[in-house]
Amino acid sequence: AKKWINIRKSYGNFYKVPRNQTKLTAMLENLGMKYDGRPHSGLDDSKNIARIAIRMLQDGCELRINEKMQAGQLMSVSSSGPLEGAPAPQMPRYRN
Repeated sequence: AKKWINIRKSYGNFYKVPRNQTKLTAMLENLGMKYDGRPHSGLDDSKNIARIAIRMLQDGCELRINEKMQAGQLMSVSSSGPLEGAPAPQMPRYRN
């Protein structure tokens, strides 16, 4: 992956919170959620990050690529720039 969404950065910008409040457990707590699973389990961390992303989308956040790797260097991507590649994620639609 050369481009991605840093959910901590998106969370901090969207909810206007400082970087020290963007740890996984703090983000969940601020959204009224509890950590589900075993801490530091890659699968459980991923599921909890997905729960945060879904909540952000429900709250009106437009998740965009905000970091990329270029020539071996980590770079921030301006959120005000045009969208690249795939469209922004949408809320999942569930069938009954």
